[in-house]
Amino acid sequence: MPGLRPARVCAVTTPLRFEPEWRTTLFAALLVPALAGLGVWQLARAEEKAALRAAFEAQQARNPARLAQLAGAPAEELAYLPVQLRGRFLQDRYFLLDNRMQHGRYGNEVVGVFELGDGGLALVNRGWVPADPARRSLPQVPPVPGEVTLRGQIYVAPGKPYLLQEQKFASGWPRRVQALEMDRLAAELGAEAGAGELFPYPVRIDAGEPGALSVAWKVVNTGPAKHVGYAVQWFAMSAVLALLYVLRGSNLRQWLGARRGGASS
Repeated sequence: MPGLRPARVCAVTTPLRFEPEWRTTLFAALLVPALAGLGVWQLARAEEKAALRAAFEAQQARNPARLAQLAGAPAEELAYLPVQLRGRFLQDRYFLLDNRMQHGRYGNEVVGVFELGDGGLALVNRGWVPADPARRSLPQVPPVPGEVTLRGQIYVAPGKPYLLQEQKFASGWPRRVQALEMDRLAAELGAEAGAGELFPYPVRIDAGEPGALSVAWKVVNTGPAKHVGYAVQWFAMSAVLALLYVLRGSNLRQWLGARRGGASS
């Protein structure tokens, strides 16, 4: 009729529904927090590695100490502490830490028995040498004759070594071992006539010192930044899974499409 305006067509609003299947809900309820938890764990690892680096740098700023001054000191004060040793390596008495890789090559770390001037003993890790992967022969280790003065840093392992079975030590020297179980090694050395008391932690020799082999000590194998990167990946996977759960269990896409259509009309 003349004078009447055409009526506006109202867009039909699609109601938003969320009706996920119980199997999908169970799957998401298990995996979403698990993936997020792995991200939190990686962030915690990053903080641990950063703390280790900070402790190492703080210790390296200190003057080298003598082992006799450190009797009874707690482990956290000894880790990475620079030390100076004077004495002699007991010839042919050394341990071969097995299955140590360097630049993709198999080898051993040579841990010599070092007799201090006061008669005590210390285990000095001289570094890495290439070895026979089939273990048919022992690596060639150059001796360190005479009395020497050397510097290194105390190494405190983060925990007890993981071993599939109890280590069995050979009666002769050198002795191939999987890990340095200091209590057992102290008992082994103490059983030998004339052996002094063993310092409870090994010393990692500095590069260029008398007796040093291939030395490339690492404070951490994986840096904090890499752990943060792993955390971001886990958080992203958790978020994507949560989004897929919402999209699969709802009509969110249709609802958004209807809203866009209504807004444009």
